[in-house]
Amino acid sequence: MDTREQFEQIMKECRTLFSKKLHDYGAAWRIMRPTSLTDQIYIKANRIRSLETKGHAQVDEGIRPELVGIVNYAIIALIQLEKGFSDVCDMEAEEALAQYDRHAQEALNLMLRKNHDYDEAWRSMRVSSYTDLILMKIFRTKQIETLQGQTLVSEGVEANYMDMLNYAVFGLIKLTYGDNVQ
Repeated sequence: MDTREQFEQIMKECRTLFSKKLHDYGAAWRIMRPTSLTDQIYIKANRIRSLETKGHAQVDEGIRPELVGIVNYAIIALIQLEKGFSDVCDMEAEEALAQYDRHAQEALNLMLRKNHDYDEAWRSMRVSSYTDLILMKIFRTKQIETLQGQTLVSEGVEANYMDMLNYAVFGLIKLTYGDNVQ
């Protein structure tokens, strides 16, 4: 499998979980403000870092489900940035999945452009480095949120969510396919 196929396979796995949760809970996430989604992604990334540092978990869930959660929450955050949050669950499953697919495609396209320029340097990185990069992107996002988007040189919150998503997918690719798969 090449990088595109691996990325698409990982996104298919993430979408499957998103779809199942959408069935069980509806689009309850529509009430979440972007700042709350940033905090939710932080909880996931911080837990990954804790597991990497401590080397074991007391709750029977490992790094992989947390990375899937980061992917899905990042896509939800991108939807919320675009649509705004709601006081009710105002999105049907079909629309939510269409939005999910559109943002997943945008993330894939961004990854392919960056992969071209960086020659897949991410493959030489450790999964723990993706964790640190995701955490850095979270802190950057929180600062931009504090500044209410009034930045001088930042790409903005959307770009940070996209990077968090792609770093999480890279981690999932490495955990699924190993370190030396091209």
